Amino acid sequence: MDRGYLDFARPVSIHQASAFFVTRAKSSFQFMRRYSRPVDKSSGLRCDQTIGLTGRVTAKDYPEPLRRIGYHDAQTDKRLTFLTTNFLLDALTITALYKARWQVELFFKWIKSHLRIKAFYGTSENAVKTQIWIAVSVYVLVAIVKKRLGLTQSLYTILQFLSVSIFEKTPISTVFMQVPENYGIDKNANQLLLFNL
Repeated sequence: MDRGYLDFARPVSIHQASAFFVTRAKSSFQFMRRYSRPVDKSSGLRCDQTIGLTGRVTAKDYPEPLRRIGYHDAQTDKRLTFLTTNFLLDALTITALYKARWQVELFFKWIKSHLRIKAFYGTSENAVKTQIWIAVSVYVLVAIVKKRLGLTQSLYTILQFLSVSIFEKTPISTVFMQVPENYGIDKNANQLLLFNL
């Protein structure tokens, strides 16, 4: 979860659903350390603590204990502090989960730019989710076809071409074969060419 969206009221519903979150801590959040676990500082870890929130609003919004993990990223020379409700995974796994969050954000950015859903056929929550998953599934299937057939066209181009030729009875392997440059020009045709080049 991005720290910009953390308001400590949302994690309650995540915790009640038997799920967990990982987020970066804001520099201004107030807490009290309850317990510290030993860490291997050579791995980049600086601390692994169980904490309680002490802010007037935050302690009321989220009274449960949290796990605070300090980590020094040697590549960027930054010190990062993570908060999570997961006490079972080791601390390095928690830091890796947060790093993987960026891949999730890139995936959603990709969805916004590639899955052009012009209109929804239904507007209920289930209908919208179903249509988005269908669009994602189609895109993934086209990516598989692109890889298996060794196509050089972009996924966007392949999708555009398939949307135009969706009802043609042509094997998909032959649809994207390279067309010769002089295709369609018959030297013996008695028809005049529009551009005599």
